[in-house]
Amino acid sequence: MKTTYNVFVISDSSGQTGTALAKTAAAQFPEAYANISQYPFIRTKSILTGILKLAKENQAIIFHTLVDSELSDMVTQFAEENQLFSFDCIQKPIDLISKRLNESSAAVPGLVHDLNAAYFKRIDAIEFTVANDDGRHPENLNKADIIILGVSRTSKTPLSLYLANESYKVANVPIGPNLQLPAEVWDLNPKKVFGLTNSIEKLQEIRAQRMKEYGIENDTRYSNADNIKKELDYAQHLYQKIGCLCINVADKSIEETASIITESLPKPTQP
Repeated sequence: MKTTYNVFVISDSSGQTGTALAKTAAAQFPEAYANISQYPFIRTKSILTGILKLAKENQAIIFHTLVDSELSDMVTQFAEENQLFSFDCIQKPIDLISKRLNESSAAVPGLVHDLNAAYFKRIDAIEFTVANDDGRHPENLNKADIIILGVSRTSKTPLSLYLANESYKVANVPIGPNLQLPAEVWDLNPKKVFGLTNSIEKLQEIRAQRMKEYGIENDTRYSNADNIKKELDYAQHLYQKIGCLCINVADKSIEETASIITESLPKPTQP
């Protein structure tokens, strides 16, 4: 079985340059599989922060083509602080040309590519998804194309960002016996709501590892199997009450879960 590793291509334009470089480099390792994810037209710190968080969770190698030096430096610093590998595909070439011509660059993203409606739709989707991550702004739930519910560590944020990159506006909401469920959930079309669940064993493993990252080795309420069972039972009951599709992500990749969601969405009404 081939070793799989994640590669994130982050760009303030279409991302074609970074993707081409990543694919060229990955081709030199035929015994491994590069799972390449593209994040084009990233031009704000808030969106970039969400993507970097996802990169950390996936231990991704980052290729970035960000003309804005502040955003580029942000990626480099984040990678260094979190022991991630990153490669700046554009700042060094810009610097070389700038020195040769003895003049500053235009520092304008996307000069090579024309922007079209599809690109702007993707930008809007990513901005919406980052702004409405982890239960923020429940008043926007009715504006989302997809609403994801799940207890802690069921991959709500990575899944949301993956779907946003496919131009879906996604809002995700953490749930649990001790969490306040936004009242707006009950006014949503249940066919646009998706509940995530997992096995007790898998969640316990993920949460225990999370605690170790914080220097906590002992069993906690967060990683206790009995408590996790209560959370999952609560989630299952809630999904049944809402009437939404429940997806067990224990043995599914982000891509597989996303495919189930997009295929289950209501079909557009024919004119």
